[in-house]
Amino acid sequence: MKIGVPKEIKDHEFRVSLTPRGASALVEGGHEVVVERNAGEAIGFSDEAYRKAGAKIVQTAQEAFSAALVLKVKEPQPSEYDFLAPGVVLFGYLHLASCPDLAGALMERKVIALGYETVTDASGRLPLLAPMSQIAGRLAIQEGSSGLTLPNGGKGILLSGATGVLPAKVMVLGAGMVGRNAARLAHAMGADVTLYDIDPNALAPHEEFGIKTCFASHGIIAEHLPEADLVVGATLVPGKNAPRLITRNMVKSMRPGSVIVDVSIDQGGSSETSRPTTHSDPFYIEEGVVHYCVTNMPALVSKTATLALTHATLPHIMKIAEQGIDAALEENPGLKEGLQIREGQIVHPAVLESLKKIGQNQSL
Repeated sequence: MKIGVPKEIKDHEFRVSLTPRGASALVEGGHEVVVERNAGEAIGFSDEAYRKAGAKIVQTAQEAFSAALVLKVKEPQPSEYDFLAPGVVLFGYLHLASCPDLAGALMERKVIALGYETVTDASGRLPLLAPMSQIAGRLAIQEGSSGLTLPNGGKGILLSGATGVLPAKVMVLGAGMVGRNAARLAHAMGADVTLYDIDPNALAPHEEFGIKTCFASHGIIAEHLPEADLVVGATLVPGKNAPRLITRNMVKSMRPGSVIVDVSIDQGGSSETSRPTTHSDPFYIEEGVVHYCVTNMPALVSKTATLALTHATLPHIMKIAEQGIDAALEENPGLKEGLQIREGQIVHPAVLESLKKIGQNQSL
């Protein structure tokens, strides 16, 4: 099978969907790999490294998109839509529940679209989303701490406090992969951390680390928000828009210079005041509160993220390349959960439900 690796073009997106070692494994398996020029250059994966792995370097994105299987990190951008041909298998992070225009483009072009974020394993977990969620959770504390500094509009406080000075209060909403990594790092840095979730079983393990836990409800969140210095939105319903846990009125109740880091922004966001931002302009102030809502947070550490991503995705890529898409989906129910669009139709129930709520339909 011919496998294409376009260069990512989203703002400050320097991850690449396949490492040279990953390319080597595919070439050794008898497959053709084409990589767009300079796709991995920014993180030390040179064109020469890909050539040594047996891949072919192509000069344009269109050539990389001409493959039967196209690997992406982030969702195709509007300038890339015309490169998508009918029947091509697109494999990457899509987050279609908050991207109706992209869903429409993929349907119109009859692309077979698989989202990393809805692929499951035998236990129902999300193995291709997990490595980026782990990274994003840790970055949420790093960037949230930066948001608390005066130059970014914050209160001018240190997350850990200092001798004789109390630490910052951190609320983490959601005890999944993002939330637990955010809570543990914030706790390790000395912050006063409370982790919120609706599932007591998800909360219990974190008490062993000395992290406070609390059952989540709108009333409880509204009660505790005014005292929070940093709030991390880490909610996830696979394929669907994130639950809106924070209303505008709740944001108004927070003290000026507090920070919301909305990691759920890829799926629409956890707060009514959240809107997508970029690494070029990551912070904005709404209702006196600093917001960080970057939709590709792991790109800040693109090399680490790329290595973690290829480790997770390569076994699935190999299966698709070896068996073809139909046989691979038939054999692996977890991979089939990643299938979101086929033959011009949205086939993932959760994605379809979310898009219907915002007016998207199957009649494009």
